[in-house]
Amino acid sequence: MIEFVKQYLPYYKNYKREFIYTFIGIMLVAGGTSGTAYVIKPLLDEIFVNKDEAMLEILPFIVILLYAAKGFGRYIQAYYISYIGGDIIRIVRDKLLTHVLKLDLAFFNAKHGGELISRITNDITRIQNAVSNQIAKIIQESLTILALLGVVIFQSPELAFYGLIVIPLIVYPLSRLAKKMKKLSFLSQEKNSDMTSNLSETFNNIEIIKANGTEEFETIKFKKHNLESFDISIKAVKTNELVSPIMEVLGAVAVAIVITIGGHQVIKGEMSVGTFFSFMTALFMLYTPIKSLSSLYNKLQDAIAANERINDLFNESPEIKSGNIYLDDNIETVEFKDVKLSFGDKIALDGINLEAKKGETIALVGDSGGGKSSLINTLIRFYDANSGEISIDGENIKNLNLQNLREQISIVTQRVYIFNDTVKANICYGQQFCEKRLLKAINDAHAFDFIDNLPNGIETILDEFGTNLSGGQRQRIAIARAIYKNPQILIFDEATSALDNESEAIITDVLNKISRDKITFIIAHRLSTIKNATKIAVFKDGKIICQGSEEYLIRECKEYQRLYSLANI
Repeated sequence: MIEFVKQYLPYYKNYKREFIYTFIGIMLVAGGTSGTAYVIKPLLDEIFVNKDEAMLEILPFIVILLYAAKGFGRYIQAYYISYIGGDIIRIVRDKLLTHVLKLDLAFFNAKHGGELISRITNDITRIQNAVSNQIAKIIQESLTILALLGVVIFQSPELAFYGLIVIPLIVYPLSRLAKKMKKLSFLSQEKNSDMTSNLSETFNNIEIIKANGTEEFETIKFKKHNLESFDISIKAVKTNELVSPIMEVLGAVAVAIVITIGGHQVIKGEMSVGTFFSFMTALFMLYTPIKSLSSLYNKLQDAIAANERINDLFNESPEIKSGNIYLDDNIETVEFKDVKLSFGDKIALDGINLEAKKGETIALVGDSGGGKSSLINTLIRFYDANSGEISIDGENIKNLNLQNLREQISIVTQRVYIFNDTVKANICYGQQFCEKRLLKAINDAHAFDFIDNLPNGIETILDEFGTNLSGGQRQRIAIARAIYKNPQILIFDEATSALDNESEAIITDVLNKISRDKITFIIAHRLSTIKNATKIAVFKDGKIICQGSEEYLIRECKEYQRLYSLANI
């Protein structure tokens, strides 16, 4: 718990004014509560026993004032502490997403998207309860306990000893419950993460689920996760609620002792009736915040467990480090020198040597798994080569600023990424809006006709994954996005795969035009898309086995002859 508080304490320094109001509220609640217990003495001794009419006229107003102070104090405390907690969580959530997005692609490949969503939403929400309400309540209940202790000890130090003797006795069972609560909280969060992952996967793959009629199969999978989550939640409730009966039983023993001893003192005239009842009221009121404090400590374990999961993400760091050299907006050459890349025992690239110059189109062909996409991934630095060097204008790309490097590259893949936003926002994604530039990109991608026919043109909101577009239309949006970015290096990974032959021919001509002053890489299985390539590199088992013009490869490269024959069957 100390580590948890230390981690979030620095955030609080930005809320001095809010904390002053919060502390005033806490003091009003603590003072009002203890004052309510204290006024029992003059109520009984001065009014009911001594028949003091002057006190009878004053005391009702004091009671109203005390309860008003409690109510108002609780209100301002609740508002400002919620504001502080909510704003801190907003900052932490922003900070966590910023950190996660900077991690390597390998991290995202290893983690389920649903799990990351769960940590950034559910886990941080659990922390919010701690950094706002729970910590504030702990402070409030602690001050209330101190104030009521003052009343109890002031009224009778001897009875206070007997009444408070149970407090040390509850420490051991409560600490055991807290440890169990933390374990259950961790399991609960893991299971919630599993449920979120399961739902994310289900909704992302809804087409294949519908096509195979596996709705019931997916429902059964979810029910299993849901039941396990329920079981853990019930165990957590059972553990947390044990605090109350433990406190009730031990408190009853203490109260019984106090009644016995205090009763004898009242009978003997050693203590007034008002003093005794004031003491008893304060003692009864004291057990409520103690019980609440114990329960809060247990609930805090939930936030501590969530915080450990959050820190697991914060402790992740990218292996791909950014350099500090910035590229000019005029890239002349890209060169791969003996580049090797492996994933565990699997060799993806094995000694690649390839050069591309401005104005050239380099086609990468070969069977799936040959290393074409891996080569592109090393250029974008999704992964770093294990050995060898990739250079741009003679500078190793590891020395280049990563953001600047990727700003110079546009990539269009077979899988098109469409955001739930307007056509305009999808094409201008990450770039400043320029209407003239946008219209040119749309025209160059031959997307004008279908965009113009959409309900609101470029302002039409596209569905998630672009489901209100055809596959070819989505592909043209992606090509328009790549053109709009106006990069120095263009990469097309099966970029025309979703287009019909006529559209493919048009887009191929467009690509030829826009790539004249750029370096272009085209990964293709359909050899018709690379007929105008400057150079073709043939991949097999992570190696370039031959490269050159199409005429040369048809004449000299058996592997290309095989691919060419298959393409013309």
